[in-house]
Amino acid sequence: MNILFITLDQFRADCLSVAGHPVVRTPHLDRLAREGVRLARHYSQAAPCGPGRASLYTGTYQLNHRVVANGTPLDRRLDNVALAARRAGYEPTLFGYTDQAVDPRDVSGPDDPRLQTYEGVLPGFAVELDFTTHDPSAWIGWLRELGHEVPDDSEAALLGEPGRPAEHSLSAFHTDAFIGWMGRQTGPWFAHLSQLRPHPPYAAAGRFATMYDPRDIAPPIAPSPERHRLHEGLLRVLPAPGDPAEMARVQAQYFGMISEVDHQLGRVWAALEAAGQWEETFIVVTADHGEQLGDHGLIQKAGYFEQSYHVLGIVRDPRQPQAHGSVVERFTENVDILPTLCEAMGAPVPAQCDGLPLTPFLAGEEPPWWREAAHWEFDWRVGNILQGDHPWPWDRRLERQSLAVRRTTDAAYVQLADGDWLCFDLAADPSWRTNLTDPARVLPQAQAMLAWRAQHADRTLTGLLIEDGGVGRWPE
Repeated sequence: MNILFITLDQFRADCLSVAGHPVVRTPHLDRLAREGVRLARHYSQAAPCGPGRASLYTGTYQLNHRVVANGTPLDRRLDNVALAARRAGYEPTLFGYTDQAVDPRDVSGPDDPRLQTYEGVLPGFAVELDFTTHDPSAWIGWLRELGHEVPDDSEAALLGEPGRPAEHSLSAFHTDAFIGWMGRQTGPWFAHLSQLRPHPPYAAAGRFATMYDPRDIAPPIAPSPERHRLHEGLLRVLPAPGDPAEMARVQAQYFGMISEVDHQLGRVWAALEAAGQWEETFIVVTADHGEQLGDHGLIQKAGYFEQSYHVLGIVRDPRQPQAHGSVVERFTENVDILPTLCEAMGAPVPAQCDGLPLTPFLAGEEPPWWREAAHWEFDWRVGNILQGDHPWPWDRRLERQSLAVRRTTDAAYVQLADGDWLCFDLAADPSWRTNLTDPARVLPQAQAMLAWRAQHADRTLTGLLIEDGGVGRWPE
């Protein structure tokens, strides 16, 4: 099988017309859901991009991979999706970016260019199109060849997308590169199409900038009058626009970016069909994290709220038509993607993986065991790292600046590393604005959180005993 692994950066799960969104139109993702399996309760395990992608690419929770910020190095000991693809006989090829900072033990010194940006390439990938906001020169050069006057700065160039034709967007640039490469392949291939949009800036391309009328968009969830101090801090750092009209404009541009990247995926589906490869290609579409989009007074992605972690998830295995069109309501996670791709490629699932293969769901079956909750983590030490030295071992402030969430169907328990906690009653109020304080209901949530962490501690060598030549599960 060909493997097409697609990430759409910062794509909220509810922004699909097939999922019932009242405004957004996503006909091509809807088609993939009808001809594949939609994961209705699919979650990223961390935010922002670097931590979220580390979980996605390695199949491990943040408590194990320890990429806690954009710029935290990815430990070279960890296996990943690209290395697994190579072992399966593919040459995994990247179109876009992976946001994984180099392990500093692998560089030549402080002058090594890989230490200048966290937007490094995941080990194992061949790079066909390298796009980073640190160096957008290929895309900028393409726009200038088309006759556009474009600044060198990627953020400013993206802000100009509403004034250029949609065919000249960054998403179109990525799609063109992938389609051209696919047409040159002569055997089974593995491609990672990593699209930036609908990541900010909130400026949709061409006609998609005016596709949605802000007046048709419902206002976001207001922040609760009783707020945790972390929520208060995030309201200062990532505040949503206070003017309702401006907030609606941001929402309209985000929805436009959703529809534009959906349009580009339609081009990919058409190219696969034209090449006779639609029925020969295993497709995964997900996101590295979500987007607050004004909910709880916030934009971007941070903290503990669901909107930053509930992401789209669609998988199509053409070999399993009996499950096509089904919707999985069980809690699935981005750590499940690597095990799923390994089984699709006929490769062993690495022992490091915290996730589970989605293979039974893709066959229309119930797995023998499945989780009863979704989990994610958030770490905000990055600002304090930049403020100066933290003498080890006595200064442990950084270790107290994180949280973990366990979300079930009726509650969400938040444990902060400084000992504080929150619990939201989702059965009574799915908007995350009603606190649970009854110890009889909160204690089981806290106990389940402890059990989750204990069951997912690193297991690299824990299944092996050094006796009789080595008994148990050997490391790969």
